[in-house]
Amino acid sequence: MVHKVLFWSGLGVGVRLWQLGIEMRPLFNRESLWVYPVYAGIGGSFGYWLMGVEQRQYKILADRRDSLLEKRARRKEREEAAAAQES
Repeated sequence: MVHKVLFWSGLGVGVRLWQLGIEMRPLFNRESLWVYPVYAGIGGSFGYWLMGVEQRQYKILADRRDSLLEKRARRKEREEAAAAQES
């Protein structure tokens, strides 16, 4: 999961580089080097938040899958019981 945070941190730095490229400013200006960790931190925190969202969605999907499997098993038991009573 750490790779996702690192990816989003890198994307934050990439956004800063893109911004400077659009503005046609030097990429590594001595006075503005402090901004790169800020952009990396913002991107990393977004990635961390996104990981939490993904984990919650996986949990919801797993719970839904389990409830559907239980429902199918109960229906199968009812159908087998009904077939046994008819015979």
